[in-house]
Amino acid sequence: MITTQPTCHDINEPGLIPLDEALARILAAVPAAGGYERLSIEKARGRTLAEAVTAGFNVPAQTNSAVDGYAVHSSDLPAEGTRTLKIAGKAYAGEVFNGAIKPGQCLRIMTGAMMPEGLDTVIMQELVEARGDAIVIDSRHKSGQNVRQAGEDIRQGQTILHPGKWLTPPDIGLLASLGIPEVNVSRRLRIAIASTGDEIYSIGSPPGAAGLYDSNRYSLLAALDRPDIEVINLGIVEDKPEALRQAFEQAGRFADVIISSGGVSAGEADYTKTALQASGQIGFWKVAIKPGRPLAFGQIGNAVFFGLPGNPVAVLVTFYFVVLPALEKMLGMQDKPIAPVFPARTLEDLRKKPGRTEVQRGIIEQDRNGEWTVRSTGQQGSGMLSSMSRANAFIILEHERGNVKAGEWVSVKPFAGMF
Repeated sequence: MITTQPTCHDINEPGLIPLDEALARILAAVPAAGGYERLSIEKARGRTLAEAVTAGFNVPAQTNSAVDGYAVHSSDLPAEGTRTLKIAGKAYAGEVFNGAIKPGQCLRIMTGAMMPEGLDTVIMQELVEARGDAIVIDSRHKSGQNVRQAGEDIRQGQTILHPGKWLTPPDIGLLASLGIPEVNVSRRLRIAIASTGDEIYSIGSPPGAAGLYDSNRYSLLAALDRPDIEVINLGIVEDKPEALRQAFEQAGRFADVIISSGGVSAGEADYTKTALQASGQIGFWKVAIKPGRPLAFGQIGNAVFFGLPGNPVAVLVTFYFVVLPALEKMLGMQDKPIAPVFPARTLEDLRKKPGRTEVQRGIIEQDRNGEWTVRSTGQQGSGMLSSMSRANAFIILEHERGNVKAGEWVSVKPFAGMF
């Protein structure tokens, strides 16, 4: 019998660690990048807040009407039948009505107009009967209706946004409503990306007979195209130990993170791991995930290093399931929109070996009953980037799960909110 080496098909391969453990180790190891910059709120969307923001005044600043209608004393609301109230004036938004409204009188009022002292209820204009300079109201109304109280949204001195908040369009509007023109946000992460492999070519350079175009770098460029990241494109690095070592060491002097693709398997020409060993430290390099088993994690200089697989689907899977959570921690992100994982019923059999987390590409839909279903995009090879392009969700098959029969429930993670 011949002696063989472990392969990606071996579930009990030495050194292979579960995905959950790998991610926990990465998150425990990566540091917060530190530092912040001050930005106008027009440029702060998609950035992570680096300070607490407190309100300088109440919102609303004054008690005001929520509708167009008539402001009245609640004591004038009839318990039964109707009551006639004389119109004593008009109040418009942005103006102060200085007159006094006596019992038995009402005030014509517009949405957003300040409520005069003593008036505590507004009746919608559609629910009164107008009779010249008076209105008739009935008993359907309640004290305090249609009135926005001063400070009912935000109280003066209240902390409205906390450090670690990923700023969304509503957050920007909230800051503007308080007259806040600038905020401190975490500085952008500097991320250097590189592709390795003598068989790959940049777009515009005709590949040789055995070559192919580099898609990994462009996938990563698109995934990292966000306001809180600065990308340094290292291009294609020559697949030689010394060239890789020099490129990684240079990047480690100015980048927070280095992401390379390719060269992390156990082949004769897979030198990324070798370069990492020569220039930095390796945390681990094999994870029980398919696709994406050969995944190196470590440090070069001051930079966190991720050596992703060379297959294009594996690059995207490992980026979203392993790298992105680490980047978010480095940015100090603690409060962000949720990219949910939820159950869906599979419409077909799915092949799966226990002992690794498997991320397949699927298409989710709702059936006539509103139940979520999912079907595979077809062949799931890690080199088949079209399986990602056709998909709208990941199908996540847990570490110990085996083959899945049609009709069973599986976990799905929609691309919406991720990409």
